[in-house]
Amino acid sequence: MADEQDDIVLSELDDDELVLQMHDDLYDGLREEIEEGVNILLGRGWQPYDVLTKALVEGMRIVGIDFRDGILFVPEVLLAANAMKAGMAILKPLLAETGAPQLGKMVIGTVKGDIHDIGKNLVSMMMEGAGFDVIDLGINNPVENYLEAINNEQPDILGMSALLTTTMPYMKVVIDALKEKGIRDDYVVLVGGAPLNEEFGKAIGADAYCRDAAVAVETAKSYMDRKHNKLAAGA
Repeated sequence: MADEQDDIVLSELDDDELVLQMHDDLYDGLREEIEEGVNILLGRGWQPYDVLTKALVEGMRIVGIDFRDGILFVPEVLLAANAMKAGMAILKPLLAETGAPQLGKMVIGTVKGDIHDIGKNLVSMMMEGAGFDVIDLGINNPVENYLEAINNEQPDILGMSALLTTTMPYMKVVIDALKEKGIRDDYVVLVGGAPLNEEFGKAIGADAYCRDAAVAVETAKSYMDRKHNKLAAGA
């Protein structure tokens, strides 16, 4: 495989071949190749948004499917997501200039008392790879951090992660705070983490429990589709 990769000169591929090769390179977590591919497509006059959606987002969609189906595992997906982030670093300032559409905005963080972040980081990277604007609050977040971020960022989605049974209940503290302020229905609340399950998500009033990053992306997309359809119907 490595020898075959060495023989491929990205700049010699036509656009369609290059995009397919970038899907493969993302799948294999090849950071430098993704950066090179992004720069080649931009140099050929591609719009930043088209590079994002056709090369990176589509590539990460394939990664997400195989992760969901147990073909890829967390270390491999993290490599793919890191390669995608390298491409995104080139595209982000260009996308901001062109005002390219985002699927939606998400604020995400691990809850107070919990310092685990691998799962959260994976969700953040895969959400970005799917075309969402993600504000990652990091670990050990008290309710005030979530409320401040919601107020400042006005996201569509709030994501909370916990890996300890002792920190899981804090998710309800955050949701109850949203209810007290009368803003709970303004946001889609997604929760995840190893000790959680669907019943727990329902019990604390979350919109959905997501068992892994691939499911989080699918769930977020479905909620945003519904929101956009409602807005279109209202218009």
